[in-house]
Amino acid sequence: MLPLMQPVPIAEVPKGILLRIVGAAGAGFPSPAQDWQDDAISLIELLRLDRAASFVFRISGTSMIEAGIHDNDVVVVDRDTRPAQGHIVIAIVDGGFVCRQLVQRRGATFLEARNSQQSYEATPAEGIEIWGVVRTGVRDYRR
Repeated sequence: MLPLMQPVPIAEVPKGILLRIVGAAGAGFPSPAQDWQDDAISLIELLRLDRAASFVFRISGTSMIEAGIHDNDVVVVDRDTRPAQGHIVIAIVDGGFVCRQLVQRRGATFLEARNSQQSYEATPAEGIEIWGVVRTGVRDYRR
């Protein structure tokens, strides 16, 4: 469980942050559009971080690896998205933030971890504050 700190909106990040695109890198067959190239991209626009309701969390632990979220990944969380069955959410449980999947079983809603190699109990979502819905993630592949 992550310690409960006050998240800060990232809508205040300077607008001029751009990355240069070097070129397309195929991950399968070469693309016929491989020669197409844009001048620059803004990570703020790409990840839609310019919204007041968007926040960034760093994930700690391995409870969500089967959902594709690993230790030390960074996730973008929207506070203005209504949580629904199957969404990955950030919730406040026992005074700290946790990342879990919202699931329904037998008419009840639960927060469930996604790591079958470890034992996690499903947490009933009743009375738990769902802080926001995870929209996207960023991973450092050098580790």
